[in-house]
Amino acid sequence: MMEGIGTETHDETQREIGEFTKKIDENVTNLQVHDSSLDYKGKLPLRASTGSWKASFFIIAIEFSERLSNFGIATNMITYMTKVMHQDLETAVNSVNLWAGVCTVMPLLGGFLADAYTGHYFMILFSAILYALGLGVWTMSQYVPSLKPCGATLTTCEHVTKVHELVYFLAAYLVALAAGGYKPCLESFGADQFDDNHTKERKQKMSFFNWWSIALCTGLLFGVTLIVYVQDYVSWGLGFLILAITMGFSVLIFVLGRPFYRYKAALGSPLTPLLQVLVAAVAKRNLACPSNPSLLYETPDSGKLQGRRLGHTNRLRFFDKAAIIENHESKGVATKKQSPWRLATVTRVEELKLLITMVPIWLTSLVFGIGIAQGGTFFVKQGSSMNKNIIKDFEIPAASMNALIALGMIVTISFYDKVLLPYLRRVTNNERGINILTRVGIGMVLLIIAFMISALVERERLKASLEGKIMNMFWLAPQYLILGIGDGFSLVGLQEYFYEQVPDSMRSLGMAFFLSIIGFGSFLTSFLIIIVNSLTKMHGGKGWIGKDLNHSHLDYFYWLLMTIFVLNMCVFVLLSKNYRYKSVQRSVVIVDNSCDGENKMEPGCV
Repeated sequence: MMEGIGTETHDETQREIGEFTKKIDENVTNLQVHDSSLDYKGKLPLRASTGSWKASFFIIAIEFSERLSNFGIATNMITYMTKVMHQDLETAVNSVNLWAGVCTVMPLLGGFLADAYTGHYFMILFSAILYALGLGVWTMSQYVPSLKPCGATLTTCEHVTKVHELVYFLAAYLVALAAGGYKPCLESFGADQFDDNHTKERKQKMSFFNWWSIALCTGLLFGVTLIVYVQDYVSWGLGFLILAITMGFSVLIFVLGRPFYRYKAALGSPLTPLLQVLVAAVAKRNLACPSNPSLLYETPDSGKLQGRRLGHTNRLRFFDKAAIIENHESKGVATKKQSPWRLATVTRVEELKLLITMVPIWLTSLVFGIGIAQGGTFFVKQGSSMNKNIIKDFEIPAASMNALIALGMIVTISFYDKVLLPYLRRVTNNERGINILTRVGIGMVLLIIAFMISALVERERLKASLEGKIMNMFWLAPQYLILGIGDGFSLVGLQEYFYEQVPDSMRSLGMAFFLSIIGFGSFLTSFLIIIVNSLTKMHGGKGWIGKDLNHSHLDYFYWLLMTIFVLNMCVFVLLSKNYRYKSVQRSVVIVDNSCDGENKMEPGCV
């Protein structure tokens, strides 16, 4: 009898111990982050001590430094090419656009390598070394007599030597190569510090993109004011030296944040699974898609390694054939042995669909790259030919007008994040306030208005120059300011779009796609200039883009751009109305696989 009582007591104690242990395990699980992230020791990161704002601030700090360097160089490069390298206006504009294009297309390579092999952290460190080398070469080109371009000395000359051109090429394209690693990895690494499965952190990530852009604008602001002023009125060498020292300090800050970061492992080429879907779909092209999507192949853990599971959508149904389980296969056993080149999961199929449907959005977003290219070239040359005095005997560099773009973005983003977004969330019951593409569309409208004003101001400037008068440079303020306000909507929206809508394993590439908009926009600008000049010079006509602005018709070029932007916006509106956002399956929510829009606060649609 006593033995039976003892046994029951022992069993009850064991049950209590088991329940207590289970609760401890659950609490530990809740304290850890389960989104495939690791800490710097390779273990599951603790939510309280890693990630979120505590980690992202270190990353935002190095972003400030990179933007300071980038804008300090890019916005005044047109001046460097014309006054130091002695190029004419058309050649200088094309040189600047080529360099800017390479800077923003190289991230496609850097983003791919980071996602596939190196991871974000080590790609950022490698890029920092290249950036420092590039800035170092540029600094030496101003202080070492044999490397110094003749235009930077007290004497004058008509052209620079091949050595000077080589030094410029080496410095400029080391920076461009470094930008290929920095630009896609910094922002995606910062966004990786927030857990999408945690409601609070998911909302913080939406704010992260806004504050990231504020850091970008702050770097732009100091770059186009302090750095450009030093370059124009003190010395180019001191300007480059300040950038090199700032970059060194910011890299140190970035390394100090290493224990606080959450890291995503690089798991091989993210393009291979997408190619496998295409091959499998073609191989099964003669099969009929099942009417019930649940009959398509999916594995419970398909989203754990390289991203979350995606819900099925009815778009591009041809690719669903890659997930058809053939008659001789068993869903439970044989499919595990099936080659991924013959059978793909629904998640992989949907990832391929995502990329295909993003292509039209990417194409219609190139107008923003064209608009940005004008801010660093023709806008600056307009200012150079105008009265730059603020007060008597004190003038500002023409490139410093880009500060108004930064101010416009900072005010717009801050107002949107702190005032407009909370209000819109209450009104629309949408975590984002408004759809991502709606935000981009608002920026597109403002871009059109900015170039309409640009054309009108340039027409008046030309008229004044013919009368022997010089307009004040602050007549350019409205076009700069409206362009900045528009960028506060469009560029932040595009950053969020290309981070969120790509497959989880391709987020660095996603940011590279965003940056390539600016790069291809620069290339398109150069292409347009060549085409326009070729057409307008036919039959002995006067080209719209001449050797200097007073012998050009830049206002006609702006009207042409505005017409292109209006036609492009019509196409964009049609695309955005029919766009279906990414459908993510989470264990904590009920997912609406349709995701036709973001009309409701639905955590499953991102």
